[in-house]
Amino acid sequence: MDASPEFPRQSRVPVFNMPGVVTLSIGLLMAIQALREFVLPDTLDIRVVLDLALVPARWTVWFDPGKAADVIQAAAGLGDPDMEAAREAFARYITSEHALLPWTLATYALLHGSWMHVIFNSVWLAAFGSPVARRCGAGRYFLIALAGTVAGGLLHVMIDPLSAGPLVGASAGISALMAAAARFVFQPPASGYAGPPWQLPPHRPAETIPELLRNRTAVAFLAIWLVTNLLFGLVSVPLVGENAAIAWDAHLGGFIAGFLLFPLLDRREAARP
Repeated sequence: MDASPEFPRQSRVPVFNMPGVVTLSIGLLMAIQALREFVLPDTLDIRVVLDLALVPARWTVWFDPGKAADVIQAAAGLGDPDMEAAREAFARYITSEHALLPWTLATYALLHGSWMHVIFNSVWLAAFGSPVARRCGAGRYFLIALAGTVAGGLLHVMIDPLSAGPLVGASAGISALMAAAARFVFQPPASGYAGPPWQLPPHRPAETIPELLRNRTAVAFLAIWLVTNLLFGLVSVPLVGENAAIAWDAHLGGFIAGFLLFPLLDRREAARP
């Protein structure tokens, strides 16, 4: 009788042992950025941004055409005076379209402002998307990310309705995955678990909000995340190496969506005889 322990198989080096769906997500974001940087001419890249990025003013004017003048005025008086004419011209173009482009609530997450932007998001996606994908599977992982992306876009439109600046980046969807992961990754070890160290502890339900509030590690993580995003919003701090400020409201909308949606999508472990 073979009494040797059943060690888990490691098909890949642990540092590269991300779920396939997370690797695919990062690869897609990188490929799109490479296509825009090295293949598409500037005129076509601008068209891609116009068709796929989320522009709050576009939604505002579609629902209330009378806001067009306010959008143009807001664009002209924002930021660097040397760019005032360009911003005003862009705002006039956006308001003249009178097009909603509803798909932009999701597609803006596929675009990024620079390599620094996409790499930064990819690191966070690998860190927090991986535990969610392992626990929930590819379908629920995508659903949480999509819900966070849409929720973040909607909150950004509601908070800054006159903005003609295109919103891009996967941060809202990643914030949703981050919030989903916070519901279970900070749980203490299972009580009374004494299994061999090479075996995983049993699947545990996601923490409820009262349980989460009693978990000091989880509370510290949530507090740091919320305070950091609040500071970004108050002082409009740009990402390192970037000119554009961080869309803190999109992050917040995505985080709330992921936090509330995860318990509804969490995969339950099958009952055992």
